[in-house]
Amino acid sequence: MREAAFVKQNKDKWATFENALSNKTALTPDKLSDLYIEITDHLSYAKTFYAGSNTEFYLNTLASQAHQKIYKTKREPKNRILEFWKTEFPTMFYHHQRELLIAFLVFFFFSLVGAFSAANEGTFVRSILGDGYVNMTLENIEKGDPMAVYKQMGEFNMFLGITINNIRVALMAFAYGILLGIGTLFVMMQNGIMLGSFQYFFYDKGLLWESVRTIWIHGTIEIAVIIIAGCAGLVLANGILFPGTYTRLESFKRGVQNGLKIMLSTVPFFIIAGFLEGFVTRHTEMPDALAILIILVSLALILFYYVIYPKRLNKRPTP
Repeated sequence: MREAAFVKQNKDKWATFENALSNKTALTPDKLSDLYIEITDHLSYAKTFYAGSNTEFYLNTLASQAHQKIYKTKREPKNRILEFWKTEFPTMFYHHQRELLIAFLVFFFFSLVGAFSAANEGTFVRSILGDGYVNMTLENIEKGDPMAVYKQMGEFNMFLGITINNIRVALMAFAYGILLGIGTLFVMMQNGIMLGSFQYFFYDKGLLWESVRTIWIHGTIEIAVIIIAGCAGLVLANGILFPGTYTRLESFKRGVQNGLKIMLSTVPFFIIAGFLEGFVTRHTEMPDALAILIILVSLALILFYYVIYPKRLNKRPTP
């Protein structure tokens, strides 16, 4: 179609839309929405067949004005942050339970691999945890305080250092999703093997229960949140690999956005885990019942917020 014929055919619609934007005429929301869709379609057509023309410039200006009016910056409600954790994130995360399950299964599998390797290869633990840590722990065992490593730093310094390190590991698990998920799965494998060999090391020394009741005070949330960060990395990878009905670029953007929301949701849990490791885990003399209570409450909190609550929220009838 010639440009003049194209303009003549659609100029009335453009004028109506322009008047609506300037509040000269009133249109129903449905009519305004239909016109906006048509304008953007016409702009795409003009860019293809009349590139650089006045028609393209006019339609681009019109579409930009509409976009700014629709998506103009507005003041967020005071409870916006609360709504994110209460409704927005759990509703979104419900659709990523599969990625969470995959991240968990990979982590769990390689934990078993780590334990099996430590049981069958005498030097495996040292190759994973390092000679320095193993020798220090052996010395602590001989002194009768195998968990003394959690008492060597000041509470606040330990809290801060552990929290920053955990966030670093989680960010790696998320960011490596850009490598089609392979990088994320590698981080899950690496940390799973480390955990498995670590636990077997204490089992081999007859200290499995002592290690479990101490380490998992903070480790329940710490390990869970690293797995959740792995889920975020897989969400990012899915945005690249499986665009569905979206363009690959749009799907990638949505993957990044949802992955970042998942990462944002973990911040309070990293702080809790860091606090527990810095201020609570060091009290190895605490009663077993109290340690078990902390572990169970931590596990219940994670399972409720990331598994149970999203399912409940999405089962509610839509108003």
